Amino acid sequence: MSALVVALAVVSLAQGPEPRLLALGDSYTIGEGVAAEERWPSQLERAFAGEGLALAVEVLATTGWTTDELAAAMARRGLEGPYELVTLGIGVNDQYRGRPPEAFRAGLAALLGRAIELAGGRAERVLVLSIPDWGVTPFAAASGRDPARIAAEIDAFNAIARAEAEARGAAFVELTALSRELGAGALAADGLHPSAAQYALWVERRILPAVRRALAGGGDAQRPAGR
Repeated sequence: MSALVVALAVVSLAQGPEPRLLALGDSYTIGEGVAAEERWPSQLERAFAGEGLALAVEVLATTGWTTDELAAAMARRGLEGPYELVTLGIGVNDQYRGRPPEAFRAGLAALLGRAIELAGGRAERVLVLSIPDWGVTPFAAASGRDPARIAAEIDAFNAIARAEAEARGAAFVELTALSRELGAGALAADGLHPSAAQYALWVERRILPAVRRALAGGGDAQRPAGR
């Protein structure tokens, strides 16, 4: 999709104030282990600016948050839509704490419903980000937990996230395979969270193409792009 098409879409959507993106999540959204300007929402904002387009990004995320903790924080913040885009990247801490898949499904479904409300009822403007696989990290190796089990549990949670997104007409953005491909070579100093370089690839290959499709009216945001 050309920058011109995206520009026309943004102009048509933002008659006046620049379009707003709300990024909801946990450590992967707040960018644990990297500077604020290196987390993926900041890199996405710069990517738009590099194309001469405005996108105001608001982040509500904290390291360690589960689905219920994010929901409570959203209620406390008193968020006011509509946002032109909402991203939702949550679930790794539900998995880490051993919560059952159906509990994650219930929590995610509630968050997704609220995200769609904040997007003005436009489900196609909500992007659900898959959970990266932390089982490939040195932190996982040092923890003594089984990487194969971590991968299987994350796959199960991601299958739920995809199904919930598709059922509501939201987009599902696949990051897990990329996190596995990059592995331990693209991590922050803590040996667990993505590096700035990994976040850059998330934006370039996955998130930016999905955002462009959403702003231009939808489309298949589930297919990995740029590979």
